[in-house]
Amino acid sequence: RTLNKQNLNTERIVLLGKTGTGKSSLANTIFGETRLKINHFNDSNACLSQSETKTVDGRSLTLIDTPGFFDPSRSEKLEHEMLSCITECAPGPHAFLIVLKAEKFTEHEKAVIAQLCEYFSEDVLKYTAVVFTHGDQLPEGMKIKDFVNESEALSDLVRKCGSRCHVIDNKYWKNNQEDEYRSNKFQVAELLNSIEDIVTENNGGYYTNEKLQTLETEIQKEENRVRKSSENLSQEEIRKQAKVNIIKRHMENAQKSWLKYFVGFAIITGLFAIVSLPKVWGPPPQGGAKQLQGGRGVKRGKKQTKKKKRLDTASTGRPHKRSAGDEA
Repeated sequence: RTLNKQNLNTERIVLLGKTGTGKSSLANTIFGETRLKINHFNDSNACLSQSETKTVDGRSLTLIDTPGFFDPSRSEKLEHEMLSCITECAPGPHAFLIVLKAEKFTEHEKAVIAQLCEYFSEDVLKYTAVVFTHGDQLPEGMKIKDFVNESEALSDLVRKCGSRCHVIDNKYWKNNQEDEYRSNKFQVAELLNSIEDIVTENNGGYYTNEKLQTLETEIQKEENRVRKSSENLSQEEIRKQAKVNIIKRHMENAQKSWLKYFVGFAIITGLFAIVSLPKVWGPPPQGGAKQLQGGRGVKRGKKQTKKKKRLDTASTGRPHKRSAGDEA
């Protein structure tokens, strides 16, 4: 992991969380207007991140709304979703927002955090704030830090994130003038301050790793190709098109790799099945044939001995005995 101070004119912020936690609505609340599609990822075919950029309180913010990461129903699309996410935030995000509902912190939420750290690294939490939605579910007079302290697991998570946690309500706190704390305007201002603290604490840089840096290099090369073929596009449009091309190319390569693996596996499985088939119409094993033949031979020998004895007895009427004359 390295820190970078390039492209600081716009702060890139990634929103992570399960489907239905209110990530898209949170982005729109921060922007102060509807810029991202709500329920964008309810379509089972949608698996790409969406991003929008706007100046908020004098700062240029790019909010990257991700699909429902780590949802069990979306596990087969996770690689595509992660590719889309890191392409949108390349060369790296200045901050991550883990979006949770203000309700019980379950084992599944714990797994989300574990997978986040596994995919990026434990250092990612240094660039992270926790944002709770559905703030109206908090008991009257309770603040979000009081809610967090009721759960050991939540307390541990927020502590690892520099004790940065906030709460909003995209539905009921839009124009709340009676209680300043239960006001989206107040909470968004506090959240923006936390994002600024994250950038400052990390020396003005952003989170990155080798994968993100490699992807950024690839995007820049693609930008040059787009620029040559489309001279009338702005730099923003060129970069957007370059990202689309990169995602499409990686997905096509992934599908080709999967197909090769499937065909190879099918061939190997078929050969194994053929080799393992019993030889129903062929001759019996040689060892078994010999054993049978040997057994018949012994049995036939015994019958012949008994037959010879019967013949000897029949010719004399009694068993043959040698006499003294015979000895002479």
